[in-house]
Amino acid sequence: MAAAAQPTYSPLDERPLKDTICLFDVDGTLSPARLDASPEMLAALAALRAKCTIGFVGGSDLSKQQEQLGRPAGNVPVTTLFDYCFSENGLTAFKLGQALPSNSFIRWLGEPAYQRLVRFVLHYVADLDIPVKRGTFVEFRNGMINVSPIGRNASTQERRDFEQFDKGARVRETFVKALKEEFKDLDLTFSIGGQISFDVFPTGWDKTYCLRHLEAEASKPGGIQYKNIHFFGDKAFEGGNDWEIYSDPRTIGHAVKSPDDTLRLLKELFDV
Repeated sequence: MAAAAQPTYSPLDERPLKDTICLFDVDGTLSPARLDASPEMLAALAALRAKCTIGFVGGSDLSKQQEQLGRPAGNVPVTTLFDYCFSENGLTAFKLGQALPSNSFIRWLGEPAYQRLVRFVLHYVADLDIPVKRGTFVEFRNGMINVSPIGRNASTQERRDFEQFDKGARVRETFVKALKEEFKDLDLTFSIGGQISFDVFPTGWDKTYCLRHLEAEASKPGGIQYKNIHFFGDKAFEGGNDWEIYSDPRTIGHAVKSPDDTLRLLKELFDV
C-alpha cells in the first residue's frame, strides 16, 4: 500500500500560536499501551499542528514510535508527523525530520557498572515468584535500560493481567526500592511507566531531558522561545515516568487517563 500524502505545514514561527508547543507521552496518552494510535488521534494531532508546534516524548526507541504512530498513519516516517520527535526521553531527537545531538547511557555509566547493574536485575528476576514470565527482562536502549519483571515479550493480554496484578502486589515498586538501595553509589533514577516495566537512567535524563533541546534551539538565530510548553501524560504521578516533566516549572502539565482523555483535552484547550 502506498504511503498517504502528508499535508504541508507553515514554518514554526508562522503558526497562529507560535510561542506554544504541545508535547505528548506516547503509551497511554496518544495510543493504548504498545498499540496503534487511532485515526481520530492522528487527525487531532494534524489539526493541532496547523495551530502550534507539536512533539512526542517517549521512553521507547524510535522504531516503537514508528509502529504506534507512523504505521497507522499510512506507513509514513513518524518524524514527518511531528515537529519534534524525542525518543528515549530526547536522547535520540529530531526537529523537522533532522537529527539533533544524541547521548548514550553506556558511555555515561561505563561497562563495569553497567554489567554490575544487569547482573543484579537478572538475579532478582530469577528469584521473583510471579504468575507469568516471558522474555526480554532487560532491554538496552541508547539512553537507559528498561526492566520488566514479566518480560517485554508478554502478549497484550498478559500485559494487562500483570498491570492489574502489580497494583496489589507492587512488584515493580519493590524491585525499584531494592535497586535504589543496591546502587545508591550511582546517580541513577528509576521510573515506573507503562504496564509491565520501569526505566533506569542517569538522574536528569528523565523526560525533562527533551527540554534541553528546546532551549538549545531557542538560542540559535531565529530560534523560538516557547512561552507555553504543554505536556500531556498518563503517568503524571510521583514515581511515574511522566512526573518530572509534568511537574517541571517550565511546563504546563496535563494528566490524562487515556487517549480519549487526551482528545477531550485537546478539544477543550485548542478546539481540534
